[in-house]
Amino acid sequence: MKDLLRTRTSLVEGVENILNLQAKLESDASNKYLAMAAWLDRNGYANSASYLYKQAEEEREHFLKVFKYITDMGGIAVTPSIPEVQQEFASLREVFEIALQNEIAVTQAVNKVIAKCRAENDYATEDFMMWYVAEQREEEKNARRALELFELIDENEAAGKFQLDVQISKIG
Repeated sequence: MKDLLRTRTSLVEGVENILNLQAKLESDASNKYLAMAAWLDRNGYANSASYLYKQAEEEREHFLKVFKYITDMGGIAVTPSIPEVQQEFASLREVFEIALQNEIAVTQAVNKVIAKCRAENDYATEDFMMWYVAEQREEEKNARRALELFELIDENEAAGKFQLDVQISKIG
């Protein structure tokens, strides 16, 4: 039956597989941002929490965009399992250091999808993925900006923590 279904899609199996991995990565990113936002809320960083709640929603939209693309192309989109995510963080800064690491990992994964598309001559999927290239430039820039704020504002002072919370919420 799988071979019969394969004839109904222009997606080669390798591209479909890597797209499903990308969808999972986007879904995982949403869950990580959600956990970060909850930690920020619990620790009095309401503005930063609001920023990361929005990021979590945006990552979910990215997941759905890939997921829907797979089905639109006649492929089999795999609903990803939900892994455990980190719930506790040492500091406000650690939250945003991890966020930047996550964005870099997503960018690297997007690049792998595009490389696979090129290897398989899948120009339609490569074109679809170019939106993610532009999006990841923006996501990484915003994550780096959050960390730059820690160099400008002293996190060890109460007023600094407040100012960081306010300024982070203005990113993007």
